[in-house]
Amino acid sequence: MSFFPKISFQYEVEEYLTKVFRNNELITALGTQEAENKYQSLLSHLSHPPGFTTVRVNTHLASVKHVKKLLFEEIQKQFKGLCVPVLEHPKLQDILLIPVIGPRRDLKKHESEVIVGAQCGNAVLRGAHVYVPGIVSTSRFVKAGDLVSVYSDIEGKCKRGAKEFDGVKVFLGNGISELSRSEIFSSSGPLKGLGIRMIEPVYLSPSFDNVLPSHLFLQNLPSVVVSHILNPQPGEKILDMCAAPGGKTTHLAALMHDQGEVIALDKIANKVKKIKQNAELLRLNCIKAFCYDGTRALSVEKIEDKQEGPPFLPESFDRILLDAPCSGMGQRPNMAYSSTLKEVTSYQPLQRKLFTVAVKLLKPGGVLVYSTCTITLSENEEQVAWALKTFPCLQLHPQEPHIGGEGMKGAGLSLDQLKLLQRFDPSAVTLQGMDINSLQDSREDDLISLANKDCIGFFIAKFIKSNSK
Repeated sequence: MSFFPKISFQYEVEEYLTKVFRNNELITALGTQEAENKYQSLLSHLSHPPGFTTVRVNTHLASVKHVKKLLFEEIQKQFKGLCVPVLEHPKLQDILLIPVIGPRRDLKKHESEVIVGAQCGNAVLRGAHVYVPGIVSTSRFVKAGDLVSVYSDIEGKCKRGAKEFDGVKVFLGNGISELSRSEIFSSSGPLKGLGIRMIEPVYLSPSFDNVLPSHLFLQNLPSVVVSHILNPQPGEKILDMCAAPGGKTTHLAALMHDQGEVIALDKIANKVKKIKQNAELLRLNCIKAFCYDGTRALSVEKIEDKQEGPPFLPESFDRILLDAPCSGMGQRPNMAYSSTLKEVTSYQPLQRKLFTVAVKLLKPGGVLVYSTCTITLSENEEQVAWALKTFPCLQLHPQEPHIGGEGMKGAGLSLDQLKLLQRFDPSAVTLQGMDINSLQDSREDDLISLANKDCIGFFIAKFIKSNSK
């Protein structure tokens, strides 16, 4: 049952997506009505948060069992004794899953309102408190200690500092204001820190602010799957081409037992700084992060043997992860997608440039994993069809673990090829809420099965580069 409105798009983007999900191959396979139902279901799912919070345990520092015990105690404390289980995943043995309780339909709304930006609102729906930079407006007389109802300005129409807002807003829950209105909108400069402490969120998820920071990394389930599929081995040289903020980078290093070399690239300096901070926090020493554009990472001339940073000689890496910049349409929750069609379609050429460099940097016999967090054909299955045609040295390979569904029809790939791909499609399950009673009546196996499907939209392809020249 849908609690929020379906995700909205700019008109051109909506037209584009409608064609994608009504393509001839899909209609032939499913029939018009079934294809349409799946698409509408996907739009509803995208505006709601995933049914589980996924955290990856830093197995370099602690065992999953130990962290599970600490996390269970922390959640009980946060949820005031409410008994929400912490689940281990049978196929992803370094993650823990926490079911999300909600949507809670019986929350009383308060007179005092706080409006937050859409991005902040999405974070609140996944367990975050409200920080001052995310606050767009408050009611006129809000004081520190007041009970307030928090709303998301999903269309970005609210003026900063407004005293009331009658535009489209979505209720996120109730909290306690840590500051007065005048402090939040202080003229002496931007404030940082906690603005609203959420006490009755519509979706109840644990907050991970300063919770076991060296032992846990908050990550979506498919993002964890990617690193397992690349399967880096101790002593190998690995390239993470578009690495920020470092979730997958640090995961690769942990899977290698911090032995070998993980080169992480990102072209934005602040993001590279974040990768280094995360590596330091998780105490991983084999990561070397560089501020560098991945499309330029291939050297066309001989370089000094001592140089450890980019650009790199051809065939320098055992395995390469290309978690490509993408249109991000698979991210959840998202109630209003603001990008234009021009922006959406700009990613395919960039992905191909990066992919071409990756193929050249990979050793014969090496593994290349390509992934995105989007739902389009052009950035996913079409890229696979293009890659197989453009690079005869590449072969699609089975993925282990294979938890998501197969690839989507519409890019001319064979049924066997589609089965080798992995597409996480949130519409694969019925949109349903979870309350504490239904949770306690559920079998653990059923909850794990639900977590595998009720996650973000994501795509993964695995290639092996043949030894023949």
